[in-house]
Amino acid sequence: MEKKLTTPLFFSVLVTLFIASNAHHNASYGQTASADTTAASIDSLQRRRNVHGVLNAVGWGILMPLGAMIARYLKLFKSANPAWFYIHVVCQCSAYVIGVAGWATGVKLGIDNPVTFNESHRNVGMSLFSLATLQMFSLGLRPGPDHKYRLHWTIYHRLVAYAIIGLSVFNILSGLGLLEPDGRLWSGMFYLLAAYGVMSIILEIITWSIYIHRKRKNRKKNSDQNINRVNGANTRTQEDFV
Repeated sequence: MEKKLTTPLFFSVLVTLFIASNAHHNASYGQTASADTTAASIDSLQRRRNVHGVLNAVGWGILMPLGAMIARYLKLFKSANPAWFYIHVVCQCSAYVIGVAGWATGVKLGIDNPVTFNESHRNVGMSLFSLATLQMFSLGLRPGPDHKYRLHWTIYHRLVAYAIIGLSVFNILSGLGLLEPDGRLWSGMFYLLAAYGVMSIILEIITWSIYIHRKRKNRKKNSDQNINRVNGANTRTQEDFV
């Protein structure tokens, strides 16, 4: 009787141990699979954030200011005309396409991951996209060089361009703060933008120096022509009198 009771009890203990072991294995596997899925999701999110940052840095932070500097400083030299205009257009169009791609990835990130949403960064990005789009379409309304509204269009074009560059620099630096990249990447982008700023100041001084020099030269030339014209008229008057 004792033997008969012992045998089923032994098998029941084995079955219980087997079930417990299998349940523990399934639970461990489930936790591992869940952890792997979470890790993959985090990696995918970080990858998309990196793509968003790189596209915006290249479009708004590198090509856009470069195109503006070309338009501002190369057109001063007659030998660069009209090459500077086509280089300017290529830079700005490329910057717009790449920047809009970066903007679109940012919008998608905000939809998919509302937890990482930053209202200030998004609002500046929306303003930047709107101004850049307005600027691109305004190129089709560019008056001719001798048109009476050309000066008004030029003032508008420059003011919007400066606003775009200012918003670009602000949003790129704030985005890098949110992205928290490697310190070298943040420093590299900061020094690049700072180099753009220093070059712009130097080129602005050179541009105004050349402009003032040409203005004085033209004024002196016109003054000499007026003096010669007056002297010529006086000479003719004296000859007529004689």
